[in-house]
Amino acid sequence: MKLSDLSPEVLEKVKLVRWDRIIEKHEGPEDWKSVLRYYEPEFLEIEGRWVLLPVEGAHHLNITILRSIWSADGNSLTVFLKDTTYDDDPFFSGFMAVCDRLKGEDFFLAILYHKWFVIERAEVFEPCSTYGKT
Repeated sequence: MKLSDLSPEVLEKVKLVRWDRIIEKHEGPEDWKSVLRYYEPEFLEIEGRWVLLPVEGAHHLNITILRSIWSADGNSLTVFLKDTTYDDDPFFSGFMAVCDRLKGEDFFLAILYHKWFVIERAEVFEPCSTYGKT
């Protein structure tokens, strides 16, 4: 799926969605209108579903999905990722996003994008990437 595939009506719905960004300091909330105006985001496929994060599409080659947690109803996603576009140090390259399915659409849109220090999952926990999947 490409952003350019969206109809003008769907793009207008996307532009109205507010999201919160916490990168170096609290910087939100913002709306998607500014992301679409000043950046070149593109859909990222995560476990067969399309997700729009507030990052440049050019970063996708540098993004590794570390964990994805789907809600039981399949309408929300929490994802932990590593983006090594600018730095590969776990202290600087980790991010997490909370995404919701846009009503009436078949894709997810970030409502929170947060800096995260990459923390490896302790062996005492069960893997969570399949929770909520049907």
